[in-house]
Amino acid sequence: MTEASLTPERILEAAEDVLRRFGPDKATVVDVARALDVSHGSVYRHFPSKAALRDAVAARWLARISGPLARVAAETGPAPARLRRWFDALLAAKRRKVSGDPELFATYSRLVMDARDVVRGHVEALVAQVARIVADGAARGEFQVDDPQGAARAVFDATARFHNPAHAGEWSDPGTDAAFEGVWALVLKGLGASAPAPRKRTRVSRS
Repeated sequence: MTEASLTPERILEAAEDVLRRFGPDKATVVDVARALDVSHGSVYRHFPSKAALRDAVAARWLARISGPLARVAAETGPAPARLRRWFDALLAAKRRKVSGDPELFATYSRLVMDARDVVRGHVEALVAQVARIVADGAARGEFQVDDPQGAARAVFDATARFHNPAHAGEWSDPGTDAAFEGVWALVLKGLGASAPAPRKRTRVSRS
């Protein structure tokens, strides 16, 4: 690759490959530059430091989760069902990442832990999506809340056990799905909505 054709997106793709091969502790900017066949100075022209590059990789990874969820939040229709679809999609995405490539998930989890500003922005974006759904439901009388933003934060925090990577080791426990249904019933009650009959969640195959 010529340095003139080098783009931030191409650097991030290479950085992901390097992280997959070497892990977050051993991967360096020089490794990324070598994979692209450019000088490490060329990489630094796009990302001023190793930390900036790692943060960008973490943001790219998190965007793969938040992007599809934004589309769910933008849907129309009954807010309680939409909110459930949003959380089902969030939980399924996290479980797929854990079961699909546990080592890569661990690598990105390490990156995310170090990229606190990136994570803060990601969480705020997710809470804003939930707030949009809650606000729609409140406007139609489906939810009884005065502060959609505050309610969205409370719902997101209340369900953290099921989507925060810190609890990833618990997601395969047999009782996790039932526990989520219990929390979900309380969430709907807290929002002033009627809880539907519990339903089984689809497990993500580990094969």
